[in-house]
Amino acid sequence: QVQLVESGGGLVQPGGSLRLSCAASARIFRIYTMGWYRQAPGKQRELVAVIRSGGTTNYADSVKGRFTISRDNASNTMYLQMNSLKPEDTAVYYCNADISIDRGSYVTSTRNYWGQGTQVTVSS
Repeated sequence: QVQLVESGGGLVQPGGSLRLSCAASARIFRIYTMGWYRQAPGKQRELVAVIRSGGTTNYADSVKGRFTISRDNASNTMYLQMNSLKPEDTAVYYCNADISIDRGSYVTSTRNYWGQGTQVTVSS
């Protein structure tokens, strides 16, 4: 079973920075597209940024120029560097990934997985 474990959330003042991490634990064969999503109270979950296996990225307009998504394929870890944080960035941030698992004698089909979420609060 795959687990995606997020870390790095917390309370930060407006204009501050945080770095989120998402580590995949399992006998990973390959991780394809990875992404960060967020959900603020009373709102729908929205895409923040995605990074594909080749390294191409896309960002929500609201975070362009402030957030940077990256990944380390050797450690099956994804990051989100968040700078110039605003109160409207306050949300639970979720890690998402398309993963296939090495079962030894075979490789599973690709499935989509979610992390448990980490709270980011931007407030003075």
